[in-house]
Amino acid sequence: MLPLALLNRDPLLRILILTLACLLAACNRADAPVYHDQFFAFGTLIDLTFYDVDTLRAEQASRALEQAFMQMHNDWHAWQPGALQQMNEQLAEQGQASSDPAMAALIQEANRLSTLSNGLFNPLIGRLVALWGFHDDEPPQGPPPASDRIRKLVEQAPASADVQVDDLQISSRNPAVRYDLGAFAKGYAIDRGIEQLQMLGIEHAIINAGGDLRVSGRHGQRPWRIGIRDPRKTGVLASIELAGDESVFTSGDYERFYDYEGRRYHHIIDPRSGYPANATVSATVIHPIAATADAAATALFIAGPDAWPAIARQMGVEYVMLVDREGRIHMNPAMKARLTFESEPDTVILSEAL
Repeated sequence: MLPLALLNRDPLLRILILTLACLLAACNRADAPVYHDQFFAFGTLIDLTFYDVDTLRAEQASRALEQAFMQMHNDWHAWQPGALQQMNEQLAEQGQASSDPAMAALIQEANRLSTLSNGLFNPLIGRLVALWGFHDDEPPQGPPPASDRIRKLVEQAPASADVQVDDLQISSRNPAVRYDLGAFAKGYAIDRGIEQLQMLGIEHAIINAGGDLRVSGRHGQRPWRIGIRDPRKTGVLASIELAGDESVFTSGDYERFYDYEGRRYHHIIDPRSGYPANATVSATVIHPIAATADAAATALFIAGPDAWPAIARQMGVEYVMLVDREGRIHMNPAMKARLTFESEPDTVILSEAL
């Protein structure tokens, strides 16, 4: 999850979000209202834009979404008192835990996507996340953890196959299992938010959570136009038009990180090594379902420039762009056909079609 502190010290992120809002407002029909609101949840700024909705209904929907997001944030936070923390403690102490229907569905979907990713998206490595210090809102400082402590947690290898969900009972055969849904819960919550808006009759909207978003419907006669952040420079790398139900999620090494002795350590941990994945600087995914896009962006970031196509196929992801450590752009032809780059990239490596 993107911490509040990062928004406070990252003016670029705030500028990109506000620029998007301004662009949306500028492009609408003169007779169609655009409603805009913001609130904080999941450690980031949730930005709402509704098109062609009367103000009273929009305000009611916004308040309902804020309450729902705050409840999900509290329930699903791995490191603060709530349902997920309680479940983790019960699994550690007893090997099983009781759940409610919402939590059981959340865990089942996280496990399913983890399996599809060959465990590269691994929501069960909370102990490893905590060892690195990325469970706190503020990034850690000082040297990385001792290699023997990392190796011990990697050898315990918590995986989705270790967990069974039977109705409302969750059990684990691996005592190292600790869920941290930071690479998944935000997308899952956005999906629930879009469903809630559609139930309220709001068909044209964006829910943007710190730059990761899902759109519903259209922006009048225009599609929604979205900017993808440049991972190394100020500004936008490329833009893309979205219509209907589509989500855009990016995992980047610039989101939560610290530098120590000239090396960047970021929060996207490769569960195979126990260290931050180091071949990619950003991975962007488009998918109809925000939860899938969220998990896939993490998995493909870790997979890296060579292995991402196979993982994307397994996860059912059709549109992918990666930027590697040398600044080269890797993507499939379907993604290339949809992107408009701000400036022509130096190197583009196309994979086979997914």
